[in-house]
Amino acid sequence: MTESTRAPSVPAGPALRSARTEKLRAARLYVCTDARRDRGDLEDFLHAAYAGGADIVQLRDKSIDTDEEIAALRLLSRVAAEYDALFAVNDRADIAALVGADVFHGGQHDLSPARARRLLGPDVLIGRSTHDLDQARVALEDPDVDYFCTGPVWATPTKPGRPATGLEFVRAVAELTRARPAAEPEPRAVPWFAIGGIDETRLPEVLAAGARGVVVVRAVTEAPESRLAAGQLRSLLPA
Repeated sequence: MTESTRAPSVPAGPALRSARTEKLRAARLYVCTDARRDRGDLEDFLHAAYAGGADIVQLRDKSIDTDEEIAALRLLSRVAAEYDALFAVNDRADIAALVGADVFHGGQHDLSPARARRLLGPDVLIGRSTHDLDQARVALEDPDVDYFCTGPVWATPTKPGRPATGLEFVRAVAELTRARPAAEPEPRAVPWFAIGGIDETRLPEVLAAGARGVVVVRAVTEAPESRLAAGQLRSLLPA
């Protein structure tokens, strides 16, 4: 497999960042998946997720080694390009740089957004996980954060030991973002996504609490028909 990174559809620089930012702001359905080694169907799954309506797909798999992760991400990069969609790397900014990632996502105990930005440069979008209102506020005000996630709204086995934040946290973040324009004459638009235990039955509650975008895992990765599951979720989300 070649070591070259994906050739961007637009030149690197302001145009590339602008194109990625536009896609991020329109994104509503963000899917996280492992490398699906137990099924051996990663490529088919990625096509199904994007065709169903996923705007971003992130590979998150702690069980594979670095070479396997890079190979899986190069596949993800190629499929994302076919759908003119975004792909994300979790935790490893060095790997994000190697594969030419659109998006790098880090947690509270990972590389800071400022350090990730120094490594990745201005064109890669940077996301941050938040678990309380103070963390959300910091992310909202951080110039190196392009989006953030809030949760887990419900407890989930993908984040063992992490207590649920509940819908009240989603409501609080929605209010925080709504109130921001009144406090700042020219606020920077920062998209955010609710995450954690969200599926088709719970999605209406999350939207009613104020979220416009969601991150899902099992609702798509464990669905009998991944494309259908992604499509059903996307149809419930705002345009």
